[in-house]
Amino acid sequence: MLAQELAVLAAAGGTAVVQAAGTDVWAGLRQAVARWFGRGDELRERAELERLDQAAGELESAGVAGAERVRIRQEAAWQTRIEAVLESLDGAEQTRAAEELRALLAQYAPFAVSVGDGGQAVVGDVRIRADHGSAAAWTMGNVTLGNPSQPGPQQG
Repeated sequence: MLAQELAVLAAAGGTAVVQAAGTDVWAGLRQAVARWFGRGDELRERAELERLDQAAGELESAGVAGAERVRIRQEAAWQTRIEAVLESLDGAEQTRAAEELRALLAQYAPFAVSVGDGGQAVVGDVRIRADHGSAAAWTMGNVTLGNPSQPGPQQG
């Protein structure tokens, strides 16, 4: 599987954890994510449930001033953890784990991300942010904003 696909999938997973915390889908997503990380190991699954609860608690208690900082940190942390799991698996296991994660996100996440040759498709909000001297870019092809031109006489 392409590294770019895994990175996008891991990013979607990190975003899903953060966006779901404190919502109606949290309980289901929390259980599914812990099961995914646990990979059949009950002890690891319980440890993941504790990590997820800790993350949700941090997000809830962040307050207005620190909420964005905590959200960004938590998204990055969960993305990194998901990437580490995916990268630690061999080809067939990695493919199966990625498919399981995609199914989990499709069921619980309020958005979708797919990756193809040369691009990504996102259903939901896309936020691009450059912060503290960093840079961000997003390239879109063939996008037209404004009113379409009026048809000519031969077009009806």
